Amino acid sequence: MGRRKRGLPVHGILILDKPQDFSSNGALQRCKRALDAQKAGHTGALDPMATGVLPICFGDATKFSQYLLDADKAYEATLCLGSVTDTGDAEGEFIDRKDASMVTRALFESALAPFRGEIEQVPPMYSALKRDGQPLYKLARQGIEVERQARTIQIFKLECLEFISGEAAQARIAVRCSKGTYIRTLAEDIGASLGCGAHLTALRRTAAGPFGIDQAVTMAQVESDGKALSESLLPIDAGLGGFEVCQVDEKESEKLLQGQSIKVPNGPKNGIVRVARASGGFIGLAKASEGGVLSPLRMIATGV
Repeated sequence: MGRRKRGLPVHGILILDKPQDFSSNGALQRCKRALDAQKAGHTGALDPMATGVLPICFGDATKFSQYLLDADKAYEATLCLGSVTDTGDAEGEFIDRKDASMVTRALFESALAPFRGEIEQVPPMYSALKRDGQPLYKLARQGIEVERQARTIQIFKLECLEFISGEAAQARIAVRCSKGTYIRTLAEDIGASLGCGAHLTALRRTAAGPFGIDQAVTMAQVESDGKALSESLLPIDAGLGGFEVCQVDEKESEKLLQGQSIKVPNGPKNGIVRVARASGGFIGLAKASEGGVLSPLRMIATGV
């Protein structure tokens, strides 16, 4: 006899405004306990120092979390010019200091231009990326540095929101970027291009895919009212709005749910589509091919 799952079968997406000094997993566990949910997962970790949008998927929504992991992100970040830390942010130890008083706002803004568009970025040692099964940050804490290959990323937006000149000049920037972008590394690279170095002192994620900070609930709200929290859950397919919707009848939906391909006359010809019952209810993602054939990719049985 299988072990009975603890908790309730909660399904949906919660947009959390992760507070500072919480790990993403720690924040996830608080939310899971508040809803007494059987299953939950987050969609892209934020460093403990960072705050902001952290989508948390519950139940069947976890089946589609990869599409949120792959989504673009937006941030507001504060840089301190003239000082470099071993982690690239304020949690590390200082390894270099220089006078940044020669950097003006105009000079800083001109330094941003080369970082817009498609660029190459080397992931930091203090990251969760793994080498031979070992997270890089664990190696870094042992004083071990390994070679990392540069990755191609996209910086869609990069602008200066505020600049305060001085020996330790401060700059606040807005960034919209592709998945896999490290804002700590971006801060370091901008500082290096100015010749004075820089590190990150604050980071706030303002959007993840289609979700913005205005949709987020606070940790205080999470811990104060579980019923109100459940009412804040978004539908399972809330993060899949970029995919075309294809409606199918009950017989066709049952075939898809059983892993069978179906043919939909006048249906989509290629790509991934959201599948919904004609009577209402998202049932999953399918791959469309020539001739209107739909093949199931990720399906659910709840039909919510």
